[in-house]
Amino acid sequence: MFNDFGSFTNVIWFLLLFYLIIGPQLRYRQLMSARKTLMKKMGTERKSNIISMIHRQENIGLFGIPFYRFISMEDSEHVLRAIRMTPDDKPIDLILHTPGGLVLAASQIAQAIKDHPARTSVIIPHYAMSGGTLIALAADEIIMDTHAVLGPVDPQLMNYPAPSIINAVSRKEPKDIDDQTLIMADIAEKAINQVRDFVFNLLKDKMGVKRAEEVSRILTEGKWTHDYPISCAVAKELGLNVNDGVPEEVYKLMEYYPQPMMQRAGVEFVPTPKRKSK
Repeated sequence: MFNDFGSFTNVIWFLLLFYLIIGPQLRYRQLMSARKTLMKKMGTERKSNIISMIHRQENIGLFGIPFYRFISMEDSEHVLRAIRMTPDDKPIDLILHTPGGLVLAASQIAQAIKDHPARTSVIIPHYAMSGGTLIALAADEIIMDTHAVLGPVDPQLMNYPAPSIINAVSRKEPKDIDDQTLIMADIAEKAINQVRDFVFNLLKDKMGVKRAEEVSRILTEGKWTHDYPISCAVAKELGLNVNDGVPEEVYKLMEYYPQPMMQRAGVEFVPTPKRKSK
């Protein structure tokens, strides 16, 4: 009986080990396979190279510990490689879901998107803020869900908006401002000018010099807070080439990037088939 109990204990430990370590890896591989299969199908249907950059937490890893994800240099390396490997005559569809991230990384991706000879589209099912918006501006076409949003691209320095730093300094006498704040204001001004020039160069061929100057100013001057939601309608008013025809497969792809169970949204619903328009 003792041996039987020892064997049973070993089985329990093995199952626990499988659940904590091996199980998540198997589920991750299944998700990766499902993603690739769906992206390949989309690419065939749209006759394009499908690239995805989706930043959300996943229920993968030991103990399901969540990690916050943003646009990083590693993302830039991978996206640039994918674009470089795409034939010049093949369109690119970049599926984008991100809160933003490093300006340098986002700028590299945006420039590569702009320089690709064939048609480029950025598809936004939910949101592409800050650096994500910078990337979207580079595409020939932005495809957004009706309720998806972009965001301003005003630079952030030490968690402060660069325009707000300059505005705060302008309200004081120089003698009342410490050197560190003056230095921050100087860097803030340079950062705004750099991003504004970059946005202008992304847009001038699409909407003309005058309008590109105006839009680049609006997006970087601090008119809105950094998390202000620029809706599909507002994006169209700005003159961006936007439409709301997000392929259904994109929403399906998002389901293959599940949030951690410990932070699962308290939302449940029963899917109802859409009625076909008469």
